[in-house]
Amino acid sequence: MSEADAWPTQLKFRRGARELDVTFDDGATGIIPFKKLREESPSAENKGHSNSPRLPRFPIPDTINVVSAEPVGRYGVRIEFSDGHKTGLYTWPLLRALCNQSI
Repeated sequence: MSEADAWPTQLKFRRGARELDVTFDDGATGIIPFKKLREESPSAENKGHSNSPRLPRFPIPDTINVVSAEPVGRYGVRIEFSDGHKTGLYTWPLLRALCNQSI
């Protein structure tokens, strides 16, 4: 099984620590700080793919938190952050890549 094929078996949003703890079905684990999740949001507005003028990126505060998370189909999760951002879809391969970056 390649890393891209691995599915998360557990997502733990640790709000007190401001981090996401992920366990994959191949046994790999990783921790992604909420700040990193928000900075790397795959949303169109964050990546500059929307039709609206690109807004300047403001620094993400260290105190950013996750308000909610909901599964989207069988391929990802949509996360709402305390700053109101909620349009990014975090696919399983993206979460795996972010786990690898935080090592």
